[in-house]
Amino acid sequence: MSPNLPNVLESHLIINSLELDAASLLAADTELSKQQIKQAMNKGAVWLTRGKQTQRLRRAKRALKLGDELHLYYNHQVLAHKVDAAELIFDGGQYSIWYKPYGMLCQGSKWGDHTTINRYAETHLSPDRPAFIIHRLDRAATGLVLIGHSKKTTAALAKLFELRLLDKYYQVIVEGQFNLGQQESVTIGTDVDGKAACSHAKLLQYDAERGRSLVQVKIESGRKHQIRIHMESIGYPVVGDRLHGVAKEDELNLQLTSCYLKFTCPITDEIKEFELPQRLRPKLSAC
Repeated sequence: MSPNLPNVLESHLIINSLELDAASLLAADTELSKQQIKQAMNKGAVWLTRGKQTQRLRRAKRALKLGDELHLYYNHQVLAHKVDAAELIFDGGQYSIWYKPYGMLCQGSKWGDHTTINRYAETHLSPDRPAFIIHRLDRAATGLVLIGHSKKTTAALAKLFELRLLDKYYQVIVEGQFNLGQQESVTIGTDVDGKAACSHAKLLQYDAERGRSLVQVKIESGRKHQIRIHMESIGYPVVGDRLHGVAKEDELNLQLTSCYLKFTCPITDEIKEFELPQRLRPKLSAC
């Protein structure tokens, strides 16, 4: 980035001539190089409005029409951000299961989508397919994410989440000796943002030296940050939770991982069951 250019800028152009391509037009309007514009396109920061439809423009050579509108949302910090690679767990053709690493997003913004799990799937699956988000994990959470590759299948799988016809559980590492060493499940019914929410938590392992517990959590509802809020509400904040816990800046990443999914495949009617490999799960020994 040139020291003379701002780190954040926007450009909005109406196409009134077809002599130049999109990258050339935006470069001339912003003084960014064509290469910088092309990189921004690839990372989802350039949009094309045609009629009532607006979508990301990724190819500089895409033919334009008179009256089209170009929109550039350039944020150097966003575009320079990198995350660890996702890992493909299962490819079912019409949908796939991925391991989402820490920091990877489940939703992009107008400033880009190159660090999202669905964009990663689009650019790493063979053969290439569109990728649609079905459910979300927090940016700081890790684990299994289900991605759809057709609108019909995506809608069918999303319906399973909506109707709670999909079994899932998470594993978290929390501060303290959870449930006083008992193995039975604890039900937590604290409201989340004024809405009813229910979680069931069970101790898996306790590390007396560090004073931390590995806990399995199943949720009946899907409120934002539900597990983090529920565990903190009963005195066992999730390790690494800088929002709801007491984590310090130099501590570990959030120790919350989606580990298990089970559902009836809407294509084959077969029961599908996916477990995250142990090597990708939270470990007390690492805390």
